[in-house]
Amino acid sequence: MHARDRFRRRIIPATVTLTLGAALGALAPGGAPSAAEAYDLVIQRGHVIDPKNNVDATRDVAIKDGKIAKVAKRIDTAAAKKTVDASGEYVTPGLIDMHAHMFAGPESEYRNGWAGLAPDGFTFRSGVTTAVDAGSSGAKSFDLFKKNVIDRSQTRVLAFINIVGEGMGGAKYEQNLKDMDPGLAAAKAKEHPETIVGIKTAHYEGPEWTPVENSVKAGTEANIPVMVDFGANRPERPLKTLLTEKLRPGDIYSHAYSGLRGELGPDGRLNPGMKKGRERGVLFDVGHGGGSFAWDVAVPALKEGFTPDTISTDLHITSMNGGMKDESNVMSKFLAVGLPLKDVVNASTWAPAKAIKRPDLGNLSVGAPADLAVFTLEKGRFGFVDSFGYRIDGRRKLSTELTVRAGKVVWDLNGQAAQKWTPDPGRLPGPEDGH
Repeated sequence: MHARDRFRRRIIPATVTLTLGAALGALAPGGAPSAAEAYDLVIQRGHVIDPKNNVDATRDVAIKDGKIAKVAKRIDTAAAKKTVDASGEYVTPGLIDMHAHMFAGPESEYRNGWAGLAPDGFTFRSGVTTAVDAGSSGAKSFDLFKKNVIDRSQTRVLAFINIVGEGMGGAKYEQNLKDMDPGLAAAKAKEHPETIVGIKTAHYEGPEWTPVENSVKAGTEANIPVMVDFGANRPERPLKTLLTEKLRPGDIYSHAYSGLRGELGPDGRLNPGMKKGRERGVLFDVGHGGGSFAWDVAVPALKEGFTPDTISTDLHITSMNGGMKDESNVMSKFLAVGLPLKDVVNASTWAPAKAIKRPDLGNLSVGAPADLAVFTLEKGRFGFVDSFGYRIDGRRKLSTELTVRAGKVVWDLNGQAAQKWTPDPGRLPGPEDGH
């Protein structure tokens, strides 16, 4: 054999081997091109509203290993395990309901009682992936709440613990000034920093400022915000004093549109203390509830430019069966009175995440938990009822199509993430089919 032929026989197979190896190397396991990442789920062609990242446009969103992996105009899905076509729909971060009551149990009231709701049955269907219990438990009852509810829920459940050690067990407990120990509340909050995000004071009917002052002491010690349900309207405790003197920047006034504590003056205009409180950095939460949202307060306030910082439900067994319904319904109410969709989404995602000092939530940044929701914005005629039986008609309503929590589809109204069923062509109808 000529030397040149022997050389060619040595070189050519090596060249073929290198070429074949390069081709195989370009393939991911299973034969898919390596350029196409093997995502677990890709939501395609939805209109993404992600306030943290200033995204308000059509985008694809890819999820892998329970995290947001990519957000782009187009994502190659050749190797994706599952895709969902969200054309014509809105994709948002998973909603954060910052005021709910979820300490369900066998007793009465909100602490381990029938007034509270087990989270998973009432969160995902409205796009909520994180719900913050607003003071149902106190330092003495939090461990039971954590064991029975928080640790057993797919919903991410966080908590404002009540300044009352026993929590919301009814008037017998909630009017007891001796059980409002700021040191005990702060210690429990510091024991569970991953779950306890604030201190709550609520329902107090007396003239003293003790519940508020002790809550602020606990919040300061634990470096967390305070949420206030101001209880009975007492002349000794004017709302203006609460908002301009007692609360700190970053503290939260809930039930901002209730009208029960002087949010509007006799002239029908906003209490000046509300605006001054906002200027100081106090945050204003909707906290709709069964008796804490009135159109005749919300509409005038909004006309004066006083929009909510955060939109929440005050979810409990009464409110969900009354005018409130759920988070998406409360959001739709603000659409009905003129708030832009992107602002409504912000008040239900990124704004509450910042309020509870959880910047990892409420956004679709790469690496963030893969919590998101997909909505249709239905058009028609819809009635939206406040807590007192009065209706406003709107032309748009948010309906939750899909909810994803930690990368898993947990609510799918119309089976968009499901595989379509087709009959087996090899099986003929038989007696079992009624033929």
